[in-house]
Amino acid sequence: MENKRNYNQELKDTADHKYAYNFDFDVMHHYMLQSFIPFFKSGSFLELGSFKGDFTKRFTQHFTDITCVEASDEAIEIAKSDLKNHNIQFVNSLFETANLPKKYNNIVLTHVLEHIENPVSVLKRINDEWLDENGRFFLVCPNANAPSRQIAVKMGLISHNAAITPAEKEHGHYITYTLDTLERDAKAAGLKVVHRSGIFFKALANFQWDQLLNTDIISKEYLEGCYQLGQQYPDLCSSIFLMCEKGK
Repeated sequence: MENKRNYNQELKDTADHKYAYNFDFDVMHHYMLQSFIPFFKSGSFLELGSFKGDFTKRFTQHFTDITCVEASDEAIEIAKSDLKNHNIQFVNSLFETANLPKKYNNIVLTHVLEHIENPVSVLKRINDEWLDENGRFFLVCPNANAPSRQIAVKMGLISHNAAITPAEKEHGHYITYTLDTLERDAKAAGLKVVHRSGIFFKALANFQWDQLLNTDIISKEYLEGCYQLGQQYPDLCSSIFLMCEKGK
């Protein structure tokens, strides 16, 4: 059952897998934000699943009215300490039980939906209760069809593209989405999908990217090329991205 999960434990690295890599912080956060900016609305901002505040910090450059909901109290304490100079309201709660005071002009849920046991019910709360009539919802999940995962299948490391690895299961994953299944769940929750894309063409695993980023092999131009190629081939990206508006 959901209330028996240890969210603090799920955030910890396992013996063979990190919860988050430098690739996530230094590369993916940058390009997620770059993908979001053209669609941002002025006003309030809600981040669902803020972890330790690393991504939150990037949003402070664009919003002053920020609310973060996070299930891990340990992660929230770290975020509060690191972001103490910013006006951010932190809510330590599950999405299923969170009581939020208003509707928001922008809502972000990145690399979180795959951790939720009943994703459609949470997406429905976002659409029905938290998203402003003219607001926008930014939904990003890891992509089952990323070339790095497809290569892992061919290597015999995982059984199929959408498989949940033992390490992912320890981190609380319930599903590995593709563009079609992510849109299926968004629509089932009543959301209106306005824009769909991918973020960053990715043929290497995160740990391999971390090793490369410590060398001079990868240039900023190469990273930008992977991002732009991802716009052309969204199904071959590290992450898949839906921008949604409130459904009627």
